[in-house]
Amino acid sequence: MNTVIIIPARYESSRFPGKPLAPIHGCPMVGRVILRARQIDGVTGVAVATDDERIRTCALEFQVPVLRTRSEHRTGTDRIAEAAAQLNLAPDTLVVNIQGDQPFFPFQAVTELIARHRANPDWPLSTLIYRITDPAEIPDPKHVKTVFDVTGKALYFSRSPIPCYRDGDRDPAYYKHLGIYAYRRDFLDVFTSLPTGPLEAAEKLEQLRALEHGYPVQVIITPHDSFEVDSPEDLQRLPDDNLSLF
Repeated sequence: MNTVIIIPARYESSRFPGKPLAPIHGCPMVGRVILRARQIDGVTGVAVATDDERIRTCALEFQVPVLRTRSEHRTGTDRIAEAAAQLNLAPDTLVVNIQGDQPFFPFQAVTELIARHRANPDWPLSTLIYRITDPAEIPDPKHVKTVFDVTGKALYFSRSPIPCYRDGDRDPAYYKHLGIYAYRRDFLDVFTSLPTGPLEAAEKLEQLRALEHGYPVQVIITPHDSFEVDSPEDLQRLPDDNLSLF
């Protein structure tokens, strides 16, 4: 099973326009993601999917294929589906979505995600989650929480704290979605054909489209968190212990 990483990068953002080009320790954010993605074992190739010429020009400096995609895509996964089609990837190719705003993503966790999905090629979609250690992240809607069954299949994703510990708990467990996905190439075609359901529309979470239409989402717990740049203010609190690219 070949594995290709595609990095969706969009210029327009209500909270942070031009985010993929923001400098992270002297390197454009999208470039840093590209450089880290290249360190992942067993990957056939790395590409960027964007609708913006400025991002395209920047990404080309890092010597990767850059796919120009339509601007009206509903989600990053829809953008990746178009890029995968342009690359003419085989139906059984494993396509990994690493967000362009995660310049410190844990490549050890992505390596594990790829290995687990390769061992279970019938999974249409898998993703990484992390047990929250910072209590401030639990009520924060930008940190998406998830619950899952005993086999690791997601039951729901929400911007609200889930589950609700009605009687309290001395050690409540909340799991954060890291926004890194792996899909079979042929499932991407299925995904983009599905209409947006009421839950996806309410939460603005693309993975709910799969759940609403009966497709399982396999979650994989990682001990590695992933710092995400969501607003310009986040640039003031970059991790101090991860200044190198690798």
